[in-house]
Amino acid sequence: MSTIDEWEHSTKEAGMDPAALRRLTDVVRARGGAAQLCVMRRGTVVLDRSFGCSSDSLFLVYAATKPVAALAVHALAERGLIGLDRPVAEYWPQFARHGKGDVTVRHVLQHRAGVPVGRGIVRTMRTAGDWERSVRDLEQSRPKWPGGEVAAYHFMSFGFILGELVQRVTGRSFRDFVTSELFAPLGLNDLHMGLPGSAWPRHVPARAAHPSEWPNQWMSNRRGYRQAVIPSAGLSGTAAQMARFYQMLMEGGSLDGIRVLRPETVEEARKPSNDGGIDASLKRPVRWSHGFMLGGPGPDPRGLSNVLGRTSDPSAFGHAGTTSSVVWADPTRELVLAYLSNIQPEFGAGIERLREVSDLALGACEAG
Repeated sequence: MSTIDEWEHSTKEAGMDPAALRRLTDVVRARGGAAQLCVMRRGTVVLDRSFGCSSDSLFLVYAATKPVAALAVHALAERGLIGLDRPVAEYWPQFARHGKGDVTVRHVLQHRAGVPVGRGIVRTMRTAGDWERSVRDLEQSRPKWPGGEVAAYHFMSFGFILGELVQRVTGRSFRDFVTSELFAPLGLNDLHMGLPGSAWPRHVPARAAHPSEWPNQWMSNRRGYRQAVIPSAGLSGTAAQMARFYQMLMEGGSLDGIRVLRPETVEEARKPSNDGGIDASLKRPVRWSHGFMLGGPGPDPRGLSNVLGRTSDPSAFGHAGTTSSVVWADPTRELVLAYLSNIQPEFGAGIERLREVSDLALGACEAG
């Protein structure tokens, strides 16, 4: 854990207000439970704090996994191995069943594939830890809308479609591809797509703070779930390493002189895909890109872009992880935030908690 003096020293170079950052850490500490908080500005770690856990404790980041799955596919497109505007079925013929033949890779990246919950939300969640069963269910799923027509958050199907594409195109496991191509070159050895047994003693169990989250707590605390490769919601890691991953993205695909993606590839992933209308699954306004949630102030306070901060720039990109975590980068401010917590409030309250942390980080930057 960094001391107050250490991070106050770095705030001078980073142009941030130490008093505002202290308010941010006070808010996170007061929530209880376990949490990690990492803020970077201008490529410098301004603070890296752990609350109720150690700095190497591993949190499940839930849906904040999705950008990793998207970037794996963007990496294949960069190498000419996949076309974003080609049908998914061109690489995975069985996916075409029941009228899904026109669904493109881009539609999936935009949450417009028409199969937001596969063969039903209960079945989808129960089978999430079984890759083969999840994939077979997607082959048999019937689209709710034609591909490309409706933006509807794809809870688990987003990752399994993209992950299966990676496996079919490369002949490698999804875990091996993201680890060796995106994480390992940057030294991010504590980002795990499926928690290895050796790291189990460092995992942080989820704690539901509302009855609506009890099923999620039960599911995600099972060892089989935490160790499974779930490309929409199975990444475990630390806030510090999540922040460094986003610093790499903000720098156009390279970090400390090591390039894993071309700048134009990151730009494609960040490109807006809608105008922030109501998402048909989440029933709230969301600005989607091709793998990320996007920021920018919106007129509707219920909008999920608010989890990146109410004053975030429209170019800000990141993702929330259920109601407990959020990771983002705001390029105009050269600011990165990773906040990971094990407390899971009710959905609406959880979104407000994530927004508050983001607002405080942005405020500290603006005050500096």
